[in-house]
Amino acid sequence: MQQLTRAMKMVSAAKLKRAQDRMLAARPYVSTMTRVFEGLAARAVDYHNPLLDARGDEHYVVALVTADRGLCGAFNTNLIKAAQQFFKNNQGKKIELVPIGRKGRDFYRRRGFPILKEYINVTAKTFDHEEAAVIARAIIEAFTAEGSDIDKVFLIYNEFKTVLSQRVTIKQLLPVGGSSDSSADHPGVTAQHEPKVLIDYVYEQPPEQIFSTLLPRYIETQVYQALLESVASEHGARMTAMDAAQKNAGDVISSLTLNMNRVRQASITREIIEVVSGAQALS
Repeated sequence: MQQLTRAMKMVSAAKLKRAQDRMLAARPYVSTMTRVFEGLAARAVDYHNPLLDARGDEHYVVALVTADRGLCGAFNTNLIKAAQQFFKNNQGKKIELVPIGRKGRDFYRRRGFPILKEYINVTAKTFDHEEAAVIARAIIEAFTAEGSDIDKVFLIYNEFKTVLSQRVTIKQLLPVGGSSDSSADHPGVTAQHEPKVLIDYVYEQPPEQIFSTLLPRYIETQVYQALLESVASEHGARMTAMDAAQKNAGDVISSLTLNMNRVRQASITREIIEVVSGAQALS
């Protein structure tokens, strides 16, 4: 068992380095893109787009990003707890789930929770932007479909902080420019807060052309970044869990070895006493 946990720790450490490099490389682009689009959305008072226009507050879709495999400590448990708390805080609303990852899908399927779409084995392998774009496009199509009554779409995922620390984040994905502090009421969950600085832009193309082209790309980038953060967090959590399991296995081995030595010593002592007693009886 100790050899298995050591091997899993080494594999996760190697994968973590690659996942962390991809995540850190994407962060500046995503951060700048988010800031620009939130400013554009706040300024676009005379332009209407299905991805920008505020709707009601009755029908939510939640994209929950979990792992496809276990043995990663409390990684999946914390995500499911945050989702459960989110659902509890929004009782009375119609909520549908888009699980990205086998663990979240299996948990809510067993409980009969309404699932709009599901995506399995996305984060279990090396994925690219196009795979994240497929998920984002499906969410956009469901949101903008004729007769759709979806009011808001949220993302729940683990944001990578350090190897030992991941932060569950709840972010409003649609409509763009909506409040992203929906996780403020959840213990242990931190929302993303950025200073709201409105900047005036000069449009070279008409706003309609800019938004219709770049808004879907913005949503795809948000989903892609969430998957990158989740993969890095998963490997960090698994490496930490396997390291703890390896140390625990060592402690068990030491305890069992000590117990075995005590039993062996007691057996030898008993045999010596029997030999001595027999010799004394013959004499």
